[in-house]
Amino acid sequence: MFEFSEYIGIIAFAMSGFFVGTKNRLDFLGVLISVFLTAFGGGVIRDIIVGEKPYSFTHTLPGISVILVLTVMIILKLHKKDDIQNRPLFIVSDSIGLTSFSISGALIAIEHGFNLTGILSLAFVAAVGGGITRDIIINQVPFVFKTGFYGTVALLVALLIYIFDALGMLNIFTLVLTFLFGVVLRVIGFYKKWSLPVFN
Repeated sequence: MFEFSEYIGIIAFAMSGFFVGTKNRLDFLGVLISVFLTAFGGGVIRDIIVGEKPYSFTHTLPGISVILVLTVMIILKLHKKDDIQNRPLFIVSDSIGLTSFSISGALIAIEHGFNLTGILSLAFVAAVGGGITRDIIINQVPFVFKTGFYGTVALLVALLIYIFDALGMLNIFTLVLTFLFGVVLRVIGFYKKWSLPVFN
């Protein structure tokens, strides 16, 4: 289940990184960096924290998947569309990436014997680490810091996985339910403009 979540997250975040890069009018290299940072950044940070070699650096398929996604999106000329960051494809791909990496981060934390704090932290880092790195390089305030509910979804997904594991109910069925919960919650939260209180 980890590998499935990893590849779903990589593909979805590659699409998200493409949209962000083209929205900011980056050149081809800039878009390429945006795509790879979004797709791999969180997973690399996650793996370094647990003392493992980054999954995307030791397997060939992640890189191939990102290149294929980038090629298809260029062929379809999705960068020509107006207001791409509000288009359903961006929202759904970003939601899938967020949830998938939250799940993979939580699973690796459990595998390494982390407590609740560790599970929440690793899931959060895996889910938003790539996006934060990308936004800093693009010279923007990271999206997760402006939309508090975005990161909250990652934490709720991780909390659910912790509870299922504690109850001995962590299996493919509960993982799929958690995945659907995270994606649907993120999409609804976006369109309903849910957010955490902002200090003024």
